[in-house]
Amino acid sequence: MKIRAAVLQAIGAERPYDKTRPLVIEELELDPPGDNEVLVQIKAAGLCHSDLSVIDGNRPRPVPMALGHEAAGIVKAVGNGVRDLREGDHVVAVFVPSCGHCAPCAEGRPALCEPAAKTNNAGTLVSGDHRLHRADGTTINHHLGVSAFADHAVVSRDSLVKVDPDLPLHHAALFGCAVLTGVGAAINSADIRAGQSVAVIGLGGVGLNSVLGALVAGAGEVIAIDLDDSKLTLAKELGATHAFNSGEADCVAKIKELMNGGVDCAIEMAGSEKALEFAYQITRRGGTTVTGGLAHPEKKVAIQQVSLVAEERILKGSYVGSCVPVRDVARYVTLFRQGKLPVDRLLSDTLTLDEINEGFEKLAAGKAVRQVILFD
Repeated sequence: MKIRAAVLQAIGAERPYDKTRPLVIEELELDPPGDNEVLVQIKAAGLCHSDLSVIDGNRPRPVPMALGHEAAGIVKAVGNGVRDLREGDHVVAVFVPSCGHCAPCAEGRPALCEPAAKTNNAGTLVSGDHRLHRADGTTINHHLGVSAFADHAVVSRDSLVKVDPDLPLHHAALFGCAVLTGVGAAINSADIRAGQSVAVIGLGGVGLNSVLGALVAGAGEVIAIDLDDSKLTLAKELGATHAFNSGEADCVAKIKELMNGGVDCAIEMAGSEKALEFAYQITRRGGTTVTGGLAHPEKKVAIQQVSLVAEERILKGSYVGSCVPVRDVARYVTLFRQGKLPVDRLLSDTLTLDEINEGFEKLAAGKAVRQVILFD
């Protein structure tokens, strides 16, 4: 079938993206779903830093590539072997499909699925195949097994989580990445306990979800940290107890003084080595520093090695919020329905597919939290 999709021809485009227009809306050929694959009509897709990091070259991927990985839609057809989804079902796409059989999956860590890591890096579906082509036969790579900036997508069954049809799809889309990654980092990776103090550095869509996750987990103090005062204001409105602009002089010292030596847990979601160093500096003796931001592969962090031992510090990574998607999407949707995870407050704008370059420029400039493309 013919579809419209946003295709990135080359990585490393210069800004402003609304002028250079790195993403081109093209008509592509989409093959039918193969074994264990599903054709989804995309209804909503979020603009995420993981997409931006491909555009700017921080996360090199094979091109040409149809971008997009955070989405929700409606099942239109299923391939052989798919027995638990049918036409009309509403689904959320998850950007790390889980095979269920490799060592990490068997340990309950599907975010680290080994076959998924290989195929996501290669730009294919889990099967190793491509389903996207130009009319002249040129193969178009898939982004993280989803390629959601399109009106339709063929994805692996292992990339989808079924959701109730009464959940608005423009809200449902956020649960595939921003909510799983942000809330999961607080609840799963950081394992925040009731009454603990938590700091979140980087208040984009994922970081603000970490703020919400810390609150749901029962944190006593939640400190929001960013360079943008408007995001600090939003964090306070969502329930953060304190807010600091990290550009202020002596910001680290002020936070450590406020928290009597540092926070129990600091979560870095800015995707910057400087932000991670900041997070580590404000973590107390015996505390935990979690990083879920994706920095450029060449960036390195300088920390005081002896502090890991003498202060029994923990420094750990969090990918997809250390989530089990089939379990956690349902849990977080329940919390959303109860008003405990107001993720709809993070939706800063809606766009059409043709406005995608303008949206990514706003994201790169730090002027948006979560923008969602709506498909009619």
